[in-house]
Amino acid sequence: MNIAVLFGGSSYEHEISIVSAITLKKVLKNSTLSFIFVDANRELYLIDAENMKSNYFSNGSYKKAKKLILKKGAFCTVGLMGLKEQNLGTVLNLIHGRDGEDGKIASLLEFNDIAYISPRVDASVLSYNKLYTKLYAESLGVKVVPYSVLSSSDSRDVTLEYPVIIKPVRLGSSIGVSIVKSADELDYALDVAFEFDNQVLIEPFIEGVLEYNQAGCKTSEFELSIVEEPNKEEFLDFEKKYLDFSRDGKVGDADISAELKTDIQEAFKKVYASIFEGSIIRCDFFVVDGEVLLNEINPIPGSMGNYLFEDFEGMVERLINTLPKEHRIKIDYSYINSIQSAKGGKV
Repeated sequence: MNIAVLFGGSSYEHEISIVSAITLKKVLKNSTLSFIFVDANRELYLIDAENMKSNYFSNGSYKKAKKLILKKGAFCTVGLMGLKEQNLGTVLNLIHGRDGEDGKIASLLEFNDIAYISPRVDASVLSYNKLYTKLYAESLGVKVVPYSVLSSSDSRDVTLEYPVIIKPVRLGSSIGVSIVKSADELDYALDVAFEFDNQVLIEPFIEGVLEYNQAGCKTSEFELSIVEEPNKEEFLDFEKKYLDFSRDGKVGDADISAELKTDIQEAFKKVYASIFEGSIIRCDFFVVDGEVLLNEINPIPGSMGNYLFEDFEGMVERLINTLPKEHRIKIDYSYINSIQSAKGGKV
C-alpha cells in the first residue's frame, strides 16, 4: 500500500501537523510511505523518511529537499530534463486547520485527479466552521451544545449565564479558546479569540460534563473506533493537545452502558452520513442529563486518531479501496453546435 502523507500547511496548526505526520510514520509500519511537506509559503517538498524529525523543519533543513509540482494526475519533481512524475500513491491529508481542513487541499487534489483520504470540499466547509457544524448537526436531528455567535464588530453582550467558553469559529487544537468565569474576564478572552478569527462561538461551560470521542469511517460499511472517554481535566489547552497529537499507543474503551454507546455511535453515523465518505473523522460528544450532544467534528484528527482503532492500517487500506470518485460530466458541445447549425455557423 503506497501512501503519501501530506502535512504542514499555512496554518496556526502547522507544527501540530508535523507531529501528527511523524507519529503516523511509526504507526503505518507495513505501508510504503512518502512524505509531502507544505511549508508556510505553500511550497511542496518531498521529504525522505529518515528526515522526519521535528527539528528538520524548525531549522529550515527541509529547504534542501526536492521541490514538488502538482500537475494533472501526479506530483512531480523538477529536473534538468523537465518534470518527473512521482508514483507516491494515495494522498493522506494530514494538514490540520487552514489549507487542510477548510477545503483548499481537497479542491486542489480533486481538480488534479489525485486519489486522497480527507473530507471532500462540502464536508470540509461544514466541519471547519464551528457555526456551520452546529447548523448541519441540528438539521440532522443531532443535538448540540447551546450557543451564540459574536462577530468582532458586534457589541460585547453575552446572554448566556457564566461560566462560558469562548471559541474562534474557524480554528482547532484549543487555540484562542478561553473559559470565562465572570463578566470582568470577558473582554480579554474576546480580544484573544479575535486575534485568530472575526467570529467566535460562546457556549455554556459545563462543569464535570461527560465527554466521549468516537472516530470512524465508511468503507463497504461503517468502521467505528472504540468510544474514548478523554482526560477529565477542566480544559485541555494547546500544549496538552499538542502532546495528545503524538499518541500512537492504544487507549481503553470507555466504561459506559451499551445503550449510551449505541446512542453515540448512531449520532456519529448521522453526522458522517455520505458527506464525509473518503475520510476518517472523529466526533466529540457531550452527555448532559442522558442526552448525547455533538460538541465538535474533527475532520482530520491528530495522527488520524490511530490510537482509537484495533486495526488502523488495515482500515486505511480498506478505505483506499473504496474511495468515492467524482462524477464525470460529458461535455460534447451539443448546445453550441445546435445554435451554430440554426444560425448558419455565424454565432
